[in-house]
Amino acid sequence: MRLPRLAALELRRFTRGRLPRAALVALMVLPLLYGGLYLWSFWDPYGRLDRIPVALVDDDRGATADGKRITAGDDITEELLKSDTFAWHRVSAAEARRGVEDGTYYLSLTMPADFSARVASSSGDSPETGALQVRTNDANNYIVGQISKTVFGEVRSAASAKTSRGFLDRIFVSFSDIHGQTVKAAHGADRLEAGIDKAEKGSKDLADGLTEAKKGSSKLAKGLKKLNSGAGDLETGSRQVADGTQTLADSVDGAAAQVRPFLKANRKTIGDTARLVADSAGAVRDNLDTLAKTAPAAAKGARAASRTLDDVYTARCGKAGTADGTTTTSGTDGTDDPDAACADLKRAKDAAADVSAVADDLNTLVADQDGDLSTLSSGLGTLQRQADALADRAPHLTDDLDDAVKKIDALNAGAAEVAAGAKTLHTGLGTARTGATDLNTGLGTLKSGAGELHGGLYKLADGSATLADGLHDGAGKIPDYDTADRDRRTGVMSDPVRLASQDLHAAPNYGTGFAPYFIPLSLWVGAMVAYMLIAPLNRRALAAGAPAWRTTLAGWLPVAALGVLQTAALMAVLHWAVGLEMARAAATVGFLFLTAACFAAVVQWLNARFGAAGRILVLALLMLQLTSAGGTYPVETSPRFFGALHPYLPMSHVVEALRRLITGGGTGPVWRACAVLVAFTAGALVLTALTARRRQVWTPARLHPELSL
Repeated sequence: MRLPRLAALELRRFTRGRLPRAALVALMVLPLLYGGLYLWSFWDPYGRLDRIPVALVDDDRGATADGKRITAGDDITEELLKSDTFAWHRVSAAEARRGVEDGTYYLSLTMPADFSARVASSSGDSPETGALQVRTNDANNYIVGQISKTVFGEVRSAASAKTSRGFLDRIFVSFSDIHGQTVKAAHGADRLEAGIDKAEKGSKDLADGLTEAKKGSSKLAKGLKKLNSGAGDLETGSRQVADGTQTLADSVDGAAAQVRPFLKANRKTIGDTARLVADSAGAVRDNLDTLAKTAPAAAKGARAASRTLDDVYTARCGKAGTADGTTTTSGTDGTDDPDAACADLKRAKDAAADVSAVADDLNTLVADQDGDLSTLSSGLGTLQRQADALADRAPHLTDDLDDAVKKIDALNAGAAEVAAGAKTLHTGLGTARTGATDLNTGLGTLKSGAGELHGGLYKLADGSATLADGLHDGAGKIPDYDTADRDRRTGVMSDPVRLASQDLHAAPNYGTGFAPYFIPLSLWVGAMVAYMLIAPLNRRALAAGAPAWRTTLAGWLPVAALGVLQTAALMAVLHWAVGLEMARAAATVGFLFLTAACFAAVVQWLNARFGAAGRILVLALLMLQLTSAGGTYPVETSPRFFGALHPYLPMSHVVEALRRLITGGGTGPVWRACAVLVAFTAGALVLTALTARRRQVWTPARLHPELSL
């Protein structure tokens, strides 16, 4: 029996009686009912949102900002009532709460009492965010809650843009104030630059002056070093004088009684010598400022006094004593007294020689130094007074020896004072030397600091010039907006970003977007139900031993033909009744013919190979294709299991191709889907043919199947 006749035999069975004819009609319209009703119900849900009851609550009390009355809640309420976003019902807060809870309203939008106050705060010192309060109840409808988030997001953006205008207007006014203040700052920087220039010049003069001061302090330190050395020598000499006078005083005190006859005989000489010492000390003291000039004369007088005492000693005691001042004779006739006097004169002579040496040293010291000699002046005054007293009393030494002893003691005390003064002078000069050294070091540091100060002020002067220039430039760059310009810029910045969306191939409504998903679903259901009524393998062909390929095609062609009729009926109703517009209508219908043929081949093989269990597998495969085809959400959002199945199932490619055929776009996915469908069709027919060959052998399992549906 030929193939067309075998295929016609399956369809002819549905013409024998009313019920088979009704079943055939049901097979033809089942995809239409399945796909058409689904798409019709989903066709344009967003276009009917104005039928959804929503509670609107306006509790805003208003506010005042900058002398203007703000009623942000009333303004938003008025705009919403004019819109057709939802079916708005203006109610109280309590009624809105009850309505959302019991399902009277799907959701509610509330403007709180302090809404305007918070909006007004954006232009104050403590800005706060105004909050629109949305209450939803997913127990009423989950999708409405999701839609409301998008709608209310747009409402919030519009309210925020309006609110921010006042805040931004204040900012632009502040720009004008900043511009004026910056101009003032630039003028102040000009004055600062002029002052720093003067300071920089002054710092240069200071650095130059400190350089000269450093040179002078260096010289002072060197001079004080020399003077300190001379003062050390003076201290040593004056101490020697003090020691000598002390020895003299001790000797005079011890030998006063013995020396009296000698002093009486030599009082004129002693008086002259004392006068000479007094005159010399007075001359030095009176002319201490010119000590450098008189020091040689003093030294000369001291040497003369020393020679005089030496001559007196030689004249009086030269024959009586020895070189060491000891007597060579002794007796009871009083010769011991002159010998004792000679010993005292020798000590006086030696002391005078020491004084002469000290005077010479002093002459040398004064010649090298020019320091403070006030201490020395005091000692010399004492020495002068004592020497004058000694000269005055010399004629009366024998009468007033006690007074002479006192004078010598006073002379001794004066010499001690001279020594102490010399020591003090030495100490003071040492301190002065240290201070001069510290001064020199400090001036060096100060000189370096002055140099750094000059350099810093130079940089500061340069920086102040840069600051002044920068402030002038900045004042020119800071905008100074007038009212019109400020209003225009405030409008732009309050809503700076607008969404300029461009949909290359826009779907006009929700149903058009879902059509690529529901159409192949209905065709698969049509093939699935068809093979519930039509045998996947013709029993007569199997019994007659017809070739396997002929038996396969005989079972496939009737359902494929029904699929073509189903597709034609479905697309006609979707286009002319529901309103589905297709970018490529003819190509869409032709592609769906191929899809119906492919689905028929796959369903045929599953039913032929697995029998009653095959119908369960057909349903399971449908579920896998629906969940992995990406017909609603992108497949990337699904678990990895469905993403892994996506490329290997025919419906995935059918959905992607139909999107390009219905809404437009490149045809690459269409040709790829065609290749996949042809491959699935051919593979399924080959597998069915292999099954048909096996089914030509009857087995007990076929005669008595374990499961029958």
